[in-house]
Amino acid sequence: MRLCELQQKEVINTCNCKRLGCIADVEIDICDGKVIAIIIPGPGKICGFLGTDTEYVIPVHCIKKVGPDIILVEIQEEKFLQKF
Repeated sequence: MRLCELQQKEVINTCNCKRLGCIADVEIDICDGKVIAIIIPGPGKICGFLGTDTEYVIPVHCIKKVGPDIILVEIQEEKFLQKF
């Protein structure tokens, strides 16, 4: 699967059925060439607007299912939400 195909899929957290957004980037291990994590922009500052200074960095082992339209992950959001 190509990155451009992944970026078009919605990411849903199965723990609370919350929509996290779409994949913005991936983290790759340059030695092995394997994907380590997917990166999703965090929630907006004011009611989902005005940009964000956080992102979800979700390890590949937290991905439970990749479907034709969505990616299901199982995470505790506060644990994987990081400031940049």
